[in-house]
Amino acid sequence: MGLTGRNASGKTTVVSWFSSKGLRTTSCSDSIRRWLSEQEIEETRDSLIEGGRELRRRGGAGVLAEMLLDSLDGEDAVIDSIRTPGEVEALRKRSDFTLIEIRAGIDSRWGRSQSRARIGDPLEKEVFIAQEKSEEVAKDEAGQALNATAALADMVIVNEGAIEDLHDDLNELWLTLTKPV
Repeated sequence: MGLTGRNASGKTTVVSWFSSKGLRTTSCSDSIRRWLSEQEIEETRDSLIEGGRELRRRGGAGVLAEMLLDSLDGEDAVIDSIRTPGEVEALRKRSDFTLIEIRAGIDSRWGRSQSRARIGDPLEKEVFIAQEKSEEVAKDEAGQALNATAALADMVIVNEGAIEDLHDDLNELWLTLTKPV
């Protein structure tokens, strides 16, 4: 299963929920983090973005997902931070892959961004919006393409309410996914 969505939409919360159910969790960003570490580059939001671009320039649009598939070796997992159609294409090599978009409006996401206070999260709403705009449509093969990636989603979870509402939606999804055929 893979997750895509905008900054602060709730992807990390969804990953944590699936982890509590016993699923392995990983992220396309983990591939970038490993590469940054090997290059002795400090991990920041900007270095993660540029590192992802560099890896895509070198290995193609799906390289981050391909690196994860190699490390998973067939194991089931929830994969966070899918940001390009090339990554979706690489993950669809597994016939059981499902892409879920986590969707929330700008005001909800801005509020969450401010509440979580992650290093690298913008302090001004205008910067938050500008960063998001730069990730919507890829300028080249190496860039992020959130709009095109979201369009490939097999399902959408709208995360506008309380965390309990999100957990209720995830419980319903879990029952569907684990229902015997």
